[in-house]
Amino acid sequence: MKEIKNDVLTVPNLLSLFRLLLIPVFAVLYLRATNAKESLIAACVLGLSAVTDMADGIIARKCNMISRLGILLDPIADKLTQGVIMICLSLRHWEIIPLLVLFVIKEAFMLVMGCLHLKQRKMLDGALFTGKICTTVLFISMIALMIFPDLPQTALFAVVCLCAVFMLISLVSYAMCYFKKSPHIKDIE
Repeated sequence: MKEIKNDVLTVPNLLSLFRLLLIPVFAVLYLRATNAKESLIAACVLGLSAVTDMADGIIARKCNMISRLGILLDPIADKLTQGVIMICLSLRHWEIIPLLVLFVIKEAFMLVMGCLHLKQRKMLDGALFTGKICTTVLFISMIALMIFPDLPQTALFAVVCLCAVFMLISLVSYAMCYFKKSPHIKDIE
């Protein structure tokens, strides 16, 4: 595990805070959107959030700016963003509700397992590859649903199923990581 610092004002932390601030901006823009152009503006806000998410991770690793606050703030910004996206979209597309339920189950599992491991002075050494792929698929899919709000029912169902499959793969890989002795679980120093 790389050196973890106690710095607060780092570029990655500021980017995570910025992503948190984008959540209500996105929600208001999307929920007030009455046409494709306004929905596209909300999608652009999500695109900006996704880009800053990638940038904060790259900067933190490349510039050795990994901090205790960032380890906490980055996943909170990710999960809140993803949850709000699905809640907003499910208000217009009921088909997303099962995906939202699966997301809540997955994140509740991750939270419980993370807390149990913290009690044992252990933690996951960053996101698993399957988690990163799941997040990417989810963001691309949800942005696509905003750009193309009138997708045929079958296409919408296919997008939801695709996201669900990647979410389940991610959940299973994290469960295997937590329940088996995994090199991804490190002792806290």
